[in-house]
Amino acid sequence: MVYSCSNSENNVSDSTERLAYTFVVNKGTQSLEHPLNKRNIKWLAAKKCCAVATMSKKEDLEGKKSSHQTELYAEVPATCLPIVYSPEYNITFMGLEKLHPFDAGKWGKVIRFLKEEQFITDEIIVLAREASEADLLVVHTARYLNRLKWSLVVATITEIPPVLFLPNFLVQRKVLKPLRTQTGGTIMAGKLAMDRGWAINVGGGFHHCSSDKGGGFCAYADITLAIKFLFERVEGVARATIIDLDAHQGNGHERDFLEDRRVYIMDVYNRHIYPGDGYAKRAIKRKVELDWGTEDIEYLQKVELHSEGALNEVRPDIIIYNAGTDILDGDPLGGLAISPQGIIKRDEIIFRAARRRGIPILMVTSGGYQKKTARIIADSILNLHKQGLIGEEVVDGIKPMTLALRVLIDLDARDVDMLSKELKGVILGWPLQIDVKVIGTAGPSNWA
Repeated sequence: MVYSCSNSENNVSDSTERLAYTFVVNKGTQSLEHPLNKRNIKWLAAKKCCAVATMSKKEDLEGKKSSHQTELYAEVPATCLPIVYSPEYNITFMGLEKLHPFDAGKWGKVIRFLKEEQFITDEIIVLAREASEADLLVVHTARYLNRLKWSLVVATITEIPPVLFLPNFLVQRKVLKPLRTQTGGTIMAGKLAMDRGWAINVGGGFHHCSSDKGGGFCAYADITLAIKFLFERVEGVARATIIDLDAHQGNGHERDFLEDRRVYIMDVYNRHIYPGDGYAKRAIKRKVELDWGTEDIEYLQKVELHSEGALNEVRPDIIIYNAGTDILDGDPLGGLAISPQGIIKRDEIIFRAARRRGIPILMVTSGGYQKKTARIIADSILNLHKQGLIGEEVVDGIKPMTLALRVLIDLDARDVDMLSKELKGVILGWPLQIDVKVIGTAGPSNWA
């Protein structure tokens, strides 16, 4: 939708309800959609606004694919923090879960630690819902989902050989349902991140699974699903960046987005371990391969350098951050030597980079094969809150947006100051310095 403005107040259409601007907020840029009244619109016209281009929700949704009905995008009460979890995440069945190095109960432990620190209560956690078959079919092939009805296939994917001897109805209930619920949680957290500016799924991060193949304890492609849901259902989401900092290469989402230019992938991993998927590496736009025993100083320098580089190279509408803790020193599968403090600092670096740019971020917890990783994840979340990078309430009616906005206005410094004062009334409650950021200028000749 293009709003053309001129000196004449009569040229302002009565049907014009909204204009969109980009503000510099709290030392970072956030795209916020503000309703303007006629007086403000007429004031803009009087100031020789060349043109303002944006896309209304209706227009954007018309361009999306027709989507199936899902419960995963249901409204979440404003009183809830965008932290997604369900007790269904945890896998416990006759001790079989102990046959894999993965701590299949770590997600519940993270929540317990956060409760003990009085950061959360059951009432403010978003309860994850299980992804339905229709939800999964957004990415997965029907053939692949049918293969999961064979216990042998699930035993191979989860790397727990005794699973092959179980009847599949038990495998579905005790192994795959928890993974489907975590997958639903990641999809839900994607929407929450767009609504609130950040979200954390305490589970998820199944980055070895692609549309037609699972592996490495990953049966469902939750990262791919979250992104595809956003592309199809949320206005203004046209580009996504995956920052994968698990110790292992994220070959699942890489295979899924190999030919998709809308998705930028940065992957930092131990070059010597599973999966070593050379074909999938072709999808990585920023590849950082580490050697055995990489320690904090080198690791954090590379994470900061390359995350800044990735976000400067392409500005996405959302960041999906795969925050695996298998980089911890002593992890039996990761082969790196990062301290607990290094992991906490790593997460802070990524959230700070997102916050500074005003880009919504979704974090998933992914791999981590030691009992103490749950405590580290909880400590990291608490640090993010302490640093002011998560936890702020969103003012009613003013939510972070990432619409692909172009604000093309010919304004001088005095005009910008006046406009800033005009709009402060619609964002009462924000103890921030609000300034207009003009990100481009153009004359009417640039518009068809």
